[in-house]
Amino acid sequence: MRRAKISIIGAGNVGATCAHWAAAKELGDVVLLDIIEGLPQGKGLDLMESSPIEGFDSRIVGTNSYDDTAGSDVIMITSGLPRKPGMSRDDLLAANAKIVKTVTEQAAPRSPNAVLIVVSNPLDAMVYLAWKISGFAPGKVVGQAGVLDTARFRTFVAMALNVSVEDVAALLLGGHGDDMVPLPRHTSVGGIPLPDLLPQDQIDKIVDRTRKGGGEIVSLLKTGSAFYAPSAASVQMAEAVIRDKKRVLPCAAYCDKEYGVGGYFVGVPCVLGAGGVERVIEVKLNDQERAAFETSVRHVKELVEVLRKQGFVA
Repeated sequence: MRRAKISIIGAGNVGATCAHWAAAKELGDVVLLDIIEGLPQGKGLDLMESSPIEGFDSRIVGTNSYDDTAGSDVIMITSGLPRKPGMSRDDLLAANAKIVKTVTEQAAPRSPNAVLIVVSNPLDAMVYLAWKISGFAPGKVVGQAGVLDTARFRTFVAMALNVSVEDVAALLLGGHGDDMVPLPRHTSVGGIPLPDLLPQDQIDKIVDRTRKGGGEIVSLLKTGSAFYAPSAASVQMAEAVIRDKKRVLPCAAYCDKEYGVGGYFVGVPCVLGAGGVERVIEVKLNDQERAAFETSVRHVKELVEVLRKQGFVA
């Protein structure tokens, strides 16, 4: 039986940690690519040498050639500049658009049947760009956003209640940024609705911290951005695709009639399986949630419009 092939573009902290999680889970063979000579080869070999200790049989290859990515089942685009203190995700737009465009132009034609998982920021605009450049069906391109943001939300809820994160289920919509929309009404702990467990002011603080979760880590690190949780979230998505798990996960998925978005990638709950995004799930929103979601979507559209003005997409 042929093992799945996962290509990870970008061997920085996020990409290398994606390779680590993917290999440890034995999702398949891993190709780690970067433009810096020796970097992916060194990290790939180092990770491969840990396999006898950790007991996984995934083969890890570091490379500078896109030819080595040919025939991938999943391509994860992690390359791009990291956020720095005081920098918003939007500040990264022009610089990372050039990188994501080049990466997609090189990787997509070599793996026409792959599912593209975009991790680069600003996420919602970058996944739209990758879709346009690749020519893939919209369901075969998806952005990693909601899995990470929901994980942060679940973490903060578990910390507040001093309970296991495994018992916290949460939902989050909208763009991957400061105007994301955590939904406490659709969040529960052991099946108990969150509003029954915490006062509203404490929930509001958790929601605010979730929205600023990436920035909080950037301010602490000072010289980089988060990578453990983003890479774990990305690999959870890759696992859903490779093992056809039909996971219901919040991802940056293409929405047209869904939620009335009109043809953009935004964070929504969707079914993720071998076909990529196999179905978008629409949940009923109250007036406040709908207003917050529409604000988030409007910001995503503004970013895409900037890409158009800069000539990255038609």
